[in-house]
Amino acid sequence: MYLNVSFSLRIYEEGRESILERPYLFETDVEICLIGGSCKSPIERFWNGSSVYILQKARHNEESDPMEESKMDDAVYGSELLPKESSGPVALSVSRAKQLISLYTMVQNPNMTHLKISELVVLPPLWIRCDGSDPEHTCWLGAEPLKAGNKITGINFYMVTCDGPTADKTHFANLEELKMAHKKKHHSSIVMTKGFAQYELIRAAAIEDTIVESESNISVDITWNTVDKVLETPPLISAATLNIALESGDPRSPVYQLYRELQFLLALAEGLKTGVTEWPEPLESESAVELVREFLTDLKRKLDGYCISGNNNETEKIKCDTAAVDSSIKSIFSERGDLDFAEQLWCKMRSVSSYQELIECFTLIIKSLEHGEIQPWIHQGSSSLLSKLIQQSYHGKIEVISLSGITPIQMLLEIGLDKMKKDYVSFFIGQELATLTYLDYFISTSVDLQEQVHRVQKLHHMLEIMVSCTVLLQFKHENLFPLTQICMKYYKENPLNEKHVFQLPIRPALVKKFYQNDHPEIWKVDISSAHGQKEAKTTWQVSTNPPVEHMTSNNTGLFSDSTVNGSSEERMYFITMAQCSQVHFT
Repeated sequence: MYLNVSFSLRIYEEGRESILERPYLFETDVEICLIGGSCKSPIERFWNGSSVYILQKARHNEESDPMEESKMDDAVYGSELLPKESSGPVALSVSRAKQLISLYTMVQNPNMTHLKISELVVLPPLWIRCDGSDPEHTCWLGAEPLKAGNKITGINFYMVTCDGPTADKTHFANLEELKMAHKKKHHSSIVMTKGFAQYELIRAAAIEDTIVESESNISVDITWNTVDKVLETPPLISAATLNIALESGDPRSPVYQLYRELQFLLALAEGLKTGVTEWPEPLESESAVELVREFLTDLKRKLDGYCISGNNNETEKIKCDTAAVDSSIKSIFSERGDLDFAEQLWCKMRSVSSYQELIECFTLIIKSLEHGEIQPWIHQGSSSLLSKLIQQSYHGKIEVISLSGITPIQMLLEIGLDKMKKDYVSFFIGQELATLTYLDYFISTSVDLQEQVHRVQKLHHMLEIMVSCTVLLQFKHENLFPLTQICMKYYKENPLNEKHVFQLPIRPALVKKFYQNDHPEIWKVDISSAHGQKEAKTTWQVSTNPPVEHMTSNNTGLFSDSTVNGSSEERMYFITMAQCSQVHFT
């Protein structure tokens, strides 16, 4: 026991310097870690603190001594777990968890003078993963010191229990009974209630009557005061936050063609970095060489027909081949009408399927420039190698370029980067979602090509988010603008992360039509009394997924196969209850 005390204090001291996310072996059968700061807390639904100890069953590696493990008392330390992910955390038996809670309480109790602790340190709260092997199906036990200044005056104990999943609403609690039980337990005459509901919006939204299902997730969290009944629909005066985690590349997305274009750009960037290019499936049915040859022939005819003096002041703006652009995006992501020669070439050459084909295309282009057969127009400010050759051709002579090694790949990557940057800038500025100054970070040429590609990926992810919110949720500028600012701020400070959840405060009325007739993914009510250290809280929650990561079920998020209370489509829910009790030392 004394070893546990000193080890616990040592872990805490180290944790003050650097939060310990990696579990440490606490005893033969127990791991401990200190979670805090920006780390996601596994008990955030039931407790609002910051730093916290998490205890769980130790997972022994292959080098562990099996004889040592066999000495463990299975009756005390063993745990019959509910089905769980093999790679996830493992729970302790409830009896073992209670032993550890008792130890934690003892070392925090100033009256335990026989422990001879020279300096009593207030430890972070302790939460222990439990296997639900007791009659109450306990999944968490917790303890938190109560303080008066620097003095520990008692301990707040927490117990979280879980049943289910079930679709039978007769198992659901009655709100008035929950309130009366809370008043009786905590000797309070007045209680307050606060509701929370989370609805999944992307599952309920549709494109052309097709239900959207993907790894992406758009949901809304809604909180409100004064709950009248269990599972009530949140009132419109509630506070709401939209949660958006969107992965690019859904074939049903209006900007899927642009996504495929980006994938070709990424393949070139990878080839430039590794020397090996894996050519993706061509975006066009016709070969890139034939497309480039036809394009150059067309330019020669236009030059012969319109440039009589050879010094024409008017520039023909030739649009990209529209066959490659999904017509469904035009109202959201409109095709630019100011594509220059290099950008039009990209539209032809993004169907290149081999290194040899790439060389053939550039050979045709350079010969046309050398012979003065074309006088292409390009945007100002481009620093690509092809743009430099075009500018030199205006003066009748271009430098010799060796189309070998990585040079052709770099040339194509450069013109693709230029073109796609302008596409994204055109969208964000055209929709009045950002200024050119604010976009400067994403289109800067002061960083190397690989970093430029990385930033273009960020632009595309933000575009997908804006388009999805426009198509699926019918968002207008007043909502898209603040969302754009949130996304851009994040991506100026962080690498690409399509699993990141972007959050936007909204009014519930904005998305009510998507959830008002739907089942919530999570619904909970907090019943509380008193304030500050004396606050007591009871939480009752239903959720379609297990409320803790060390418990899973094959039935999560599914509908019941049987009919319950006359309904043939009842949602399966886990029922969770979190309660607290206080013990005072003085």
